[in-house]
Amino acid sequence: MKNILSIVFLSVGMTAFSQQVENIETILNDKISIRALEVDDSKIWYSGTDSKFGFVDLKDYKNQKQIRLSEEKLQFRTLAQDKNSFYAINIESPGRFFKIDKKDLKSQIVFTDTTKTAFYDALHFVNDKLAYTFSDADKDHLLKLAVYRDGRWGMFKNDVLLNDGEAAFAASNTNISSTKKYMWIATGGKASRILRLNLKTEKLEIFKTPFIQGESSQGMYSIDFNDDQFGIAVGGDYTKQDANINNIATTNDGGETWQIQASGHNAGYMTCVKIKPGSKGKEIIAVGDQHISYSSDFGKTWKKISDEKGLYVCQWIDGNRVVLAGKDRVVMLKLK
Repeated sequence: MKNILSIVFLSVGMTAFSQQVENIETILNDKISIRALEVDDSKIWYSGTDSKFGFVDLKDYKNQKQIRLSEEKLQFRTLAQDKNSFYAINIESPGRFFKIDKKDLKSQIVFTDTTKTAFYDALHFVNDKLAYTFSDADKDHLLKLAVYRDGRWGMFKNDVLLNDGEAAFAASNTNISSTKKYMWIATGGKASRILRLNLKTEKLEIFKTPFIQGESSQGMYSIDFNDDQFGIAVGGDYTKQDANINNIATTNDGGETWQIQASGHNAGYMTCVKIKPGSKGKEIIAVGDQHISYSSDFGKTWKKISDEKGLYVCQWIDGNRVVLAGKDRVVMLKLK
């Protein structure tokens, strides 16, 4: 019986870690840092440093276009879209909300946050008519959200207070996630918590997590939810890239409680996590400055599938292709 069980467990382990990289191809080279990606019209769209915004055609990588949204050297770490337009917000004050028409790529500033502490970490569209973006708080520690509804941007009124030193990381535009019922925001720093917004009642709840936290460089950097119940968070400490304790967690109750996964048994600091579409949360890819990693068992165990460095954000294209971007490049990863 022991031998039979050993064979069974070995087979399960081999299945769980069967994911392998077929090839990685650079599809854009440029002097740019990219931390936000969107897919639309068979193109991968990006925003980045030096006010740069553009696309690479996924059907023909040579078909590319890049424009500058401003004559100033603004740094963009956010990007989102509705049916007709893209939206991007620069970090640092004043925070300017750019709207870019998909047809002619003409842009305009549709909202401005002039507060000195304005620093928008992520921008997320729940649907074509509703979007939220999360900024570092002002001195009063009041949760700062801007909301897009009825075609207009404005501030989301609330009375939620963040802890001293609690903020978020503009690492990959993915510390916000949503389903039809909820939207979640992951904070980090001296406190790393989950904020959950009921999209129907607009009630905000806050849940503690066992994630690494306590220092300004620690906490959750990225989250993704498959449905109203299952979600995953990754992160760590960007000043300690190899540190791999309490830097991955999953929830099965909509973010109310979190379970640490693979602590001490993963490749370290991660900036972006994405659940494979159609996998119901079973298959997940994550990227950090020093690696690309994969889980085939709902985030419980992880395998480093690439030593590619300098990549910060990823996006699934289909069942076996993932686009990643970061320092000076965009790459296409194909899985076997």
